[in-house]
Amino acid sequence: MKHCLCIFAFSIACIAPLTAQAQFAKVEDAVKYRQSVLTLIGNHVGRISAVVKGERPYDKAAVEADAALIETLSKLPWPAFVPNSNTANSRALPEIWKEQDKFKAASEKMQGEVQKLSAAAKSGDMGAIRTAFGATGQSCKACHDDFRKN
Repeated sequence: MKHCLCIFAFSIACIAPLTAQAQFAKVEDAVKYRQSVLTLIGNHVGRISAVVKGERPYDKAAVEADAALIETLSKLPWPAFVPNSNTANSRALPEIWKEQDKFKAASEKMQGEVQKLSAAAKSGDMGAIRTAFGATGQSCKACHDDFRKN
């Protein structure tokens, strides 16, 4: 039984990287998917940004909802960075695939900062929200600087 579980676990580990590629019929589908997710993230980041800058009144429920949505969305785009998907319609740089460990670390850093932002939003403490929002923004900028065409 233990032997079967090991074989099953090994099989899943070998197949998992292929599932991301298999979920998109065409490279263009992967590009559209990740761009859509990242656009949604950007829209909700913009909403929180307006509150942090004082351009929009603070509404705890709205900031909390935006942060929670960003947290959910932050997990979605990464499997859509399939090989050969830095097409003309994409701003992805080839460094994503040349420096996969660095790209993965950047995506994990962003997700961690977004989790902190979500927790700060739940607290209702504007100081904590500002701090977490700044760290989230820095993690996004760092990834854009290294892996995105301007």
